[in-house]
Order: sequence, then C-alpha cells, then structure tokens
Amino acid sequence: MNDSVFVGELSWKEYEALVADGQRVLFLPVGALEQHGHHLCMDVDVLLPTAVSQRVAQRIGGLVLPALPYGYKSQQKSGGGNHFPGTTSLDGATLSHTVLDIIRELGRHGVRRLVLMNGHYENAMFLVEGIDLGLRELRYAGIDDFRVVLLSYWDFVKDPQVIAQLYPDGFLGWDIEHGGVFETSLMLALYPQRVDMSRVVDHPPATFPPYDLYPIDPSRTPAPGTLSSARGASREKGELILEVCVEGIAKAVGEAFENAP
Repeated sequence: MNDSVFVGELSWKEYEALVADGQRVLFLPVGALEQHGHHLCMDVDVLLPTAVSQRVAQRIGGLVLPALPYGYKSQQKSGGGNHFPGTTSLDGATLSHTVLDIIRELGRHGVRRLVLMNGHYENAMFLVEGIDLGLRELRYAGIDDFRVVLLSYWDFVKDPQVIAQLYPDGFLGWDIEHGGVFETSLMLALYPQRVDMSRVVDHPPATFPPYDLYPIDPSRTPAPGTLSSARGASREKGELILEVCVEGIAKAVGEAFENAP
C-alpha cells in the first residue's frame, strides 16, 4: 500500500479506499507566484503551506492535495504590489470558482473534511467566497455534511515568547513581513537550496499611509520587493516556526472537526 500523504502520488483505487468513509482530512495548500525579494524564489507561498500541510497530514493521518500555485493579486501593503515581473496573479472570481470546483469534486469523491491551508495573505476572502459557493452547490446536490476549515499558517505563531525569540530587537508587525525574517527562516529550514542570503537587501521596514490609492505608486514599495529586511533570518528560527505551526494546526484541525455539527 502506498503510504504517501500526497494525493497525486496515489492510484485512484488507493485514494478511493482512503476517503470512502468521509472521515479522512484533506489539505489543499493555496499559494501564489509572487516575488519575494532578491534572495528568495517566487513560489515561497506554495512551498511553505505545502510543507506545513504535509507535516500536519502525517501527524493526523490526512492527505495533501496538489497545491494551487496561483493566487489573488499581490497588494502593495502586504506583498509589495502586482507590478513586479514574475508575479502572476488570478482575478478574485477565478480563484473563488477554482475552489468551488475542487470542493464539488471532492464531495463527489466522498470527502467530507477539507482544510484550506492559505499561504498568501491576499487570498483570504476569495477563499471564503469559494467555500461558500462550493458548500451551497453541495447542498443543492443533497450533501450537507461537508465541512471546511480555512486557516493561514502564520496565525498560529502568536506566543509572545516565540515572537521574542524570532524578533529579539522587537516585532514590527505581520503586515511588513513579506520576504522578511519569518518566510526566509522557514525557507532556510525547509528549502535552503532556494535561499541566497548573500543577496538579502538590508533596508528599513516599509512605511505606508493609512489608505490605499489606485493605481498604486510603485515607488512606495522598497525596490527589492521585500517589506522588511531578512537579515535576522536563520534555520533555527525556521525550525521553531515550523514546530509551533504544525503542533498548533494539528490540534486546531482535530478540535474543529470533532466539534463540527
């Protein structure tokens, strides 16, 4: 029997047997193709939620679907903006309807428990819309016991002691962490071959006015594309983040589905 947690590595008969009773938890990592500065690759937002999903699935006996590699448009105050070469984005409706289609198909397979593991901040509300449309369509088909957990893995790093270890000089906020210490540390722990710390641009954290103006002014984004410096990143910090996220998410997913009506 294939013991892989990745759905794409299973035969259809192996998959059918695993999901037949509706109790198996499936994970769908949702990311983006987006610049992350000079020192990181552009598929960070796909690699990280996939790695977290894999480890949580191994812990709870779940399965991991192939990740969605494109996400909603990068916003200037959270991802630097959609104007950088390489950043390749979807319209919100496209993302929502992709999620709708996947939920409908999973429901047809017999799946009843799904976790959307978001790896790209801008995706959030379009994932909510896709979930809402997908569950509505399943209800029309007579399936009313399909449950979805939506989470962003970074939300599980909230212990003040952990934050202090990651940012000994003070934490400036998640809104400027694009390509900074957090993501770079995780990449150093998981995919060090895709990080070039010699190319980190050590710049002051980005500052933005308390409003958005469209079309955006690209000059407001730091030239490297990162919103804060990754100079303080390390493999050890990445391992700490990974441990905290996997433990917290495994516990939360178990509680969510156990308490679902």
